[in-house]
Amino acid sequence: MTVTVNTVSADGFRHSVQIDDHELFADVPVSAGGEGSAPEPHDYFDAALGACKALTLKMYAKKKDIPLTGVTVEVKRDNSEEQQGKYALHVKLTLKGALSDAQREELHRVADRCPIHKLMTTAQVSIETHRGEGAFSQ
Repeated sequence: MTVTVNTVSADGFRHSVQIDDHELFADVPVSAGGEGSAPEPHDYFDAALGACKALTLKMYAKKKDIPLTGVTVEVKRDNSEEQQGKYALHVKLTLKGALSDAQREELHRVADRCPIHKLMTTAQVSIETHRGEGAFSQ
């Protein structure tokens, strides 16, 4: 899978983001000189965590026959100390369905084990940036 990001307009900051057959857009807020026409990259980072928790819980509940009918995940960030290497995400998890207290606790534990949560908190991520003159090797 390759994510391809292309500038939409030479004058602005809006970019298209192509992920397989899906197209998203990214921009920066008006306060940063953009149009505010799409989420900015931090929003996608935060959204990845929320989406992963929701999808993980739905898949887990289905597999375990837990009567989870829906999930709402709210992610709020505190990036006030990002320049010092601290980025805090606060997650509010609302579980829907006729769930016992034990099932709710189990699902809360599972939410913290979703792949993106683990990636964000335990993985050492390596990034290499290459010039675009040649073919991209996989």
